[in-house]
Amino acid sequence: MVCGGFVCTKNSLCALNILYVMVSLLLIGVAAWGKWFGLVSSIRLVAGVIGVGIFLLFVAFVGVCGALMHHQVLLFFYMIILFLVFMVQLSVSAACLAINNEQQKELLEVGWNKSEATQKDVERTLNCCGFFHPNYNGTCDADCFSNPLSCNPCAPIIQSHAEEVLRFVGGIGCFFSFTEILGVWLTHRYRNQKDSRPNSGAFL
Repeated sequence: MVCGGFVCTKNSLCALNILYVMVSLLLIGVAAWGKWFGLVSSIRLVAGVIGVGIFLLFVAFVGVCGALMHHQVLLFFYMIILFLVFMVQLSVSAACLAINNEQQKELLEVGWNKSEATQKDVERTLNCCGFFHPNYNGTCDADCFSNPLSCNPCAPIIQSHAEEVLRFVGGIGCFFSFTEILGVWLTHRYRNQKDSRPNSGAFL
């Protein structure tokens, strides 16, 4: 059996979806772990990460079932969903890699003003107060607030890490987007193949 035949394509598609299952479980586990140990207090952030993990798990489950049964309908919907995810993920990854410093500042400020829970997480983790200027008359979860004059604003600290994070996210996103287009190609190829083994069933 040469690689590229029915069995090889089926096994490759199954392996790719097992990888997606592992990634989805990792996303769900990390989000739950961060919430359980109090590293992240934003319910919306945790729910968003868990939601992405569950969606990826669902897509991988459809892919595995379609590959094992050679089910034409499941494979078709899997291929369409995976292609849509590919387009969205590639666009987001390209945006992460192309964003400049001014756009980073604007996005970070919008994100900061949107959620008080996120502000508290950042202040506690980075030991800073306020975004551009510490608010000495307000409250702050940072340890340095016991001596407010020693607290630095959070904006410069966040931005110093933002570029690295965006590059990392963009690079990982690009990598997985190309595994998704590989999955689309494998699915299209597999749907049009017939099991040539003697005990093969009907071409569903």
